[in-house]
Amino acid sequence: MQALIALTIANIKSYLRDRAALFWTLAFPLIFIFMFGFIFQGGGSGGSLTIAWADADGSPASTQLRDAFAGQETIELRETTEDDALALMRAGEVDTVIVVPAGYGETVAAGGSGSGSGPATIRVYTDPSRQALAGTVYQAVGAVLGVVNLGGQAPLVVPDPQTIATENLNFISYFVPSMLGLSVMQVGLFAAIPLVADREKLILKRLAATPLRRWQLVGSNVLMRLLIASTQAVIIVAVGALVFDVQISGSIAFTAVFVVLGSLAFLALGYVVASFARTEDAANGMTSVIQFPMMFLSGTFFPIDQMPDALQTVARAIPLTYLSDALRQVMVGGAPFAPLWLCAAVLSVWLIGGYAIASMKFRWQ
Repeated sequence: MQALIALTIANIKSYLRDRAALFWTLAFPLIFIFMFGFIFQGGGSGGSLTIAWADADGSPASTQLRDAFAGQETIELRETTEDDALALMRAGEVDTVIVVPAGYGETVAAGGSGSGSGPATIRVYTDPSRQALAGTVYQAVGAVLGVVNLGGQAPLVVPDPQTIATENLNFISYFVPSMLGLSVMQVGLFAAIPLVADREKLILKRLAATPLRRWQLVGSNVLMRLLIASTQAVIIVAVGALVFDVQISGSIAFTAVFVVLGSLAFLALGYVVASFARTEDAANGMTSVIQFPMMFLSGTFFPIDQMPDALQTVARAIPLTYLSDALRQVMVGGAPFAPLWLCAAVLSVWLIGGYAIASMKFRWQ
């Protein structure tokens, strides 16, 4: 165990001295997050709102409230039932849902007569991952209710905030888990380059001749890469949450599981590249050939369903597709491209297949 820890520390020191590795695995994802985050920050609707309106009361008071909302120039109302309204919001077809509950009219009348029954409520649904849009919604609701409540000693009507996850993530909420997946890919895939460089310099040959066991040599490299991936995950999630207000609504434990699984799968792919690349330049070329198609065909920058059918077929075979999809589902409740169990299964297949090939083909000299 001491040998494994010592080798891991040595690998980390070597990694920290490699400026190119630091850039591609740490700085590169953060540059993309800051660049696109500031360009597309917000995710609101520019002040115009589409509201699904569900009136379960049907009283003159609820009709009057509906007319007050419909009279706003920036609001478009779509009247429907509560269930249909929530389905529309989940599909991303409306910005918010407002439900007027049964008994609303009676409560307003009782409050107006000074009976002390308390204010009436309307349920207002927003998506917790779209904070800017939620602010716009409550600003519009507040403006209408401010007129309704005008002149009273206490408010007649107050909003009852509710949350619901939708398929219509804003850009930065979609992008942060995608960039985490991309950075995990680079940590594993770029492991091929120093391995090939060490083999060219006969370092691997000399290490193989020492009393150290080969599992210790491989294990220290794997452990070092997992530590780097974990550090990346913390940095990227922190930047998304603190700088761009991305709401991490899912399980941190599940996020960690997929970060580890993805790291191992792409590290296996990195070992496959190292098994076939004879020189460091060849390893650089092979990693680039693998990296860039994955970046643009895995749904990292835009949803896969916007691609042509032929490219969607390619995307279904790429491990980064399933890693990024799983991270979006777990972290921000994004619409699934595939079920989580399928994402885990595909990554596991790449993991097992990659290490099986590397165990047969990898050369120490």
